[in-house]
Amino acid sequence: MAKTTLENLRLGVFVIIGTTLIVLAAYLIGNRQNMFGNTFSISAVFNNVNGLQSGNNVRFSGINVGTVENIEMINDSTIRVNMIIEEKMLKHIRRDAIATIGSDGLVGSMLISITPGLGSESLVVPGDELKTQSRLVTQDMLSTLNITNENAALLTADLLKVTQSLAQGKGILGKLLNDTVMATSLEQTISNLEHASKRTNSMMTKLNKEMGRVNFEESAMGILLADTISGNNIKSILSNFETASKEIEEVTKDINSVMKEIKNGKGAVNYLTTDSTFVNNLDTTIRNIEQGAQSFNENMEALKHNFLTRGYFRKLERRQKKEAEKNQN
Repeated sequence: MAKTTLENLRLGVFVIIGTTLIVLAAYLIGNRQNMFGNTFSISAVFNNVNGLQSGNNVRFSGINVGTVENIEMINDSTIRVNMIIEEKMLKHIRRDAIATIGSDGLVGSMLISITPGLGSESLVVPGDELKTQSRLVTQDMLSTLNITNENAALLTADLLKVTQSLAQGKGILGKLLNDTVMATSLEQTISNLEHASKRTNSMMTKLNKEMGRVNFEESAMGILLADTISGNNIKSILSNFETASKEIEEVTKDINSVMKEIKNGKGAVNYLTTDSTFVNNLDTTIRNIEQGAQSFNENMEALKHNFLTRGYFRKLERRQKKEAEKNQN
């Protein structure tokens, strides 16, 4: 009798514990599925649910607020996901919120994540459809990483080839790295360029100082640069100089011709030529005239190459060429 009572007691305790566990499990599962609280339904349409299943979590700003009720296939490219959300979230979720499908961790189960929008639209009501946005899933991420690794391997191989070429002295960079003579020459060239640059800067500085000292309003240079009348006068003077130079050269030739005739002639002229003192003085005068004409020609050539007057001579030459061509025609 005592044994039967003990067995009944054990059976009763087992039944009570089993019933408690079943009720607790049912409560936990029901609470997870929002079976014991006030809820409302919303939906979202995706092109691909990426393995999402009924019962997966729905998160709003990282907080579990509901579960996936069911997944409905509308057509071959449209899938509607119906969600059960806690009623208290009605005052937080707005119609511009965006639903995306993600994973719980790197290899966890799939879930729907609702991201708040800008807050410019009204709150959702039961039965609304949220906007959706595609997101890279783990498989896509791994595929991308695989491609990235392959590209990195190719880049590493190319970099290894370049490094080996440089170490072997191939190409310009390889020669620069291995040939000390070329490196020294290049260094000397760079040094010379730097020195030339410094000298150029120094010359430009001196030139600027000299130009700063010039009084363009009162100096001759200022008049030449600014006064067109004076410029025309100078052009006329230079033209006259050139004409006079040609005339002096012709006179010199005539004088030389006359002197030859005088030396070979007779009479009074011959008498004059026989006087050595007079002849020497006359020869000295002619030589001085020739030297003066040569100096004048050199001065004219210098003026032709001077930066202030060479423009005029170039114009004069072009004009003379045009006149000559007209005369020939």
